[in-house]
Amino acid sequence: MYNYRIVEQDEEVAKFQQERIDAFDGLETRLDDIKILIRQAKIETIKTYREQPKTFAIVKPTDLIGDFLSDIETLLEK
Repeated sequence: MYNYRIVEQDEEVAKFQQERIDAFDGLETRLDDIKILIRQAKIETIKTYREQPKTFAIVKPTDLIGDFLSDIETLLEK
């Protein structure tokens, strides 16, 4: 009985660890998607400023996005 519990717990640990590792694949995919969205936002911003050369409008919140990216970098560096 005791041996069975150890093997079962080992399997649960292995499964948990694999799920944590696999989660990084999902994060990498999301980052790839975000990179595309950033390029599109840049193009949209360029288009807006060309059409409205005197505007001070903020088309996309680059400062806020930069802050979020800094937070992510901080989380990953620790």
